[in-house]
Amino acid sequence: MSKEFNVAIAGATGAVGVEMLKTLEKRHFPVKNLKLLASARSAGKTATFRGETVVIEEMTPDSFKGVDIALFSAGSDISREYRKFVVDAGAVMIDNSSAFRMDDDVPLVVPEVNPEDVARHHGVIANPNCTTAIMLVAVAPLHRAKKLRRLIASTYQAASGAGAKGMAELIEQTRQVLNGEPIAPKAFAHRIAFNLIPHIDSFMDNGYTKEELKMVNESRKMLHCPDLPISCTSVRIPALRAHSESLNLEFAEDITPDEARAILSASPGVQVVDDPAAKRYPMPVDATEKYDVLVGRIRQDISRSDRRGLEMFVSGDQLLKGAALNAVQIAELL
Repeated sequence: MSKEFNVAIAGATGAVGVEMLKTLEKRHFPVKNLKLLASARSAGKTATFRGETVVIEEMTPDSFKGVDIALFSAGSDISREYRKFVVDAGAVMIDNSSAFRMDDDVPLVVPEVNPEDVARHHGVIANPNCTTAIMLVAVAPLHRAKKLRRLIASTYQAASGAGAKGMAELIEQTRQVLNGEPIAPKAFAHRIAFNLIPHIDSFMDNGYTKEELKMVNESRKMLHCPDLPISCTSVRIPALRAHSESLNLEFAEDITPDEARAILSASPGVQVVDDPAAKRYPMPVDATEKYDVLVGRIRQDISRSDRRGLEMFVSGDQLLKGAALNAVQIAELL
C-alpha cells in the first residue's frame, strides 16, 4: 500500500488555496487527513474534498501537529510567523509567498526545472513567483540544450496575480466602464478595465519593480547561473486569469526555431502551440485552467547576425503552474 500523508492548506479560502485543494483532488495526491486553515473570520466555513465536507479551521501555532506537508498561501508575513511552528511539528512547509525564496537554506523549486534541489530542504521549500515559474518551464529545456547567455522578458500579467480581489476588481470595473459609472481603483494603482498598467509591486531605486527583480533573481537561483544577464518589464493587463510573456533569448550555441520546437515538444509541462498560418499561438484564454505552459511564436531573432537568438511567446495559468499546481508537484517530489 502506498504511503499516505497528512496535509494542511494554510490560506485555504484564498484564490490559490482553493486551487491547491482542487489540484490535490485532481492529481489524486495520497491525502490521509486534510486540514484547511484560514483566519478567524473564515473559521467554520466549509469546502468539499473528494465528495466530503471539510470544515475550515482557524490557523494557530498548534495547527500543524501530526501534519506531514503544509501548503502555504497566506502571505509573506504569515509564512514568516508560522515557519517555526510548522518545522518544529515535523512538517515540511511548501510556501507560495516571497518570504523565503532567496534564502540560501531554502530551495526554490519548479519540478520541471530543478527537482534535485528539493533534497536540500531544511523544512521549507519555496514556490517561485508565478511569472518566473511559467517562464522557466519553457526556458530551462532550451538552457540545458544550448546554454542560455542572456534573457529579456516582457510580461503581460492577469488580474489573478493580485488574488481574488484583483479578479473581482477587473469584473466590477468592466461593468462600471460599460455603464459609464465612476471608478475608484483599490487592488491596482490605476483603472485595470480596458487599460494596461506597467507597474506590478513597488518600485526600487534602480527603476525596476520588485516583481521584475523577482524574475531576475529567482531565475538565476533556479538555473544555478548567479551572473546570468536578465532584464524584465512587468505589465498588468485586463485578462482575468493566466499570465503571458514575450521572451528574447540568447544562447551560447546556434539554435533554430525547429530545434527549439523539438526540444520543447519533448519537455514535460510544455505544450507547443505554434502555427501562425492557422492563427494558433499561446493566449491566456487558452492557458486558463491548463496544467501545461503554452509556448509559440518561436522565431529567429532577426536583430542578430548569428543564429544564437530566439524570440518566443508563453502563456501559463498563474493560479496553477504559477502557484497551486507547482506547490502540489513539489509535494509529489517529496
